[in-house]
Amino acid sequence: MTSPQVYISFPGTAREALGFYAEVFGGTVSLFSYGDFARTDGPPTAVAHGVLDGVVALGGSDAPAGEATVRCEGLMLSLLGTAEPPVLHEWFDRLSAGGTVVDPLAPKPWGGSDGQVIDRHGLHWLIGYEPSQQDGGAR
Repeated sequence: MTSPQVYISFPGTAREALGFYAEVFGGTVSLFSYGDFARTDGPPTAVAHGVLDGVVALGGSDAPAGEATVRCEGLMLSLLGTAEPPVLHEWFDRLSAGGTVVDPLAPKPWGGSDGQVIDRHGLHWLIGYEPSQQDGGAR
C-alpha cells in the first residue's frame, strides 16, 4: 500500500529547510532548480522540486510569488512509535532548535511519552512512544 508523502511549499527556504530535515533525520536530499526545469515563474536558483529520502521522507519546493506557503493549523506530522525512544528524543531536540516547544517530550498520565514542537520552518510535529518501546518490547 502506498502512503501519502508530505509535500511543502516553502517561502523561498526549501533548500535550507530540506537540508535542516536531513540533518535532523538523516537521509539524502535531491534538489532541482527552477532553471533545471526551465521555469520562469521564479528565480532560476529557487527550488522547483526537492525530496528528502530516508527514514523520514519529505518533499517540497519554493512557492512562486503569490502562491500560499506552509502554514500548519489543525495538522501535526506524527512520529509516534517510529523509532527507539533515544532517537525520538534526539529528533525532538533537533526540531526544537530555533522552533517552539508546544509540549515537552515527557511521560504523560496515560503511561506513554509524547511531546509537540513547531520547528523553525513551521511544521508541527507530534513525537512519542509507549512504555513497551522504552523497555525494548513490542508495541
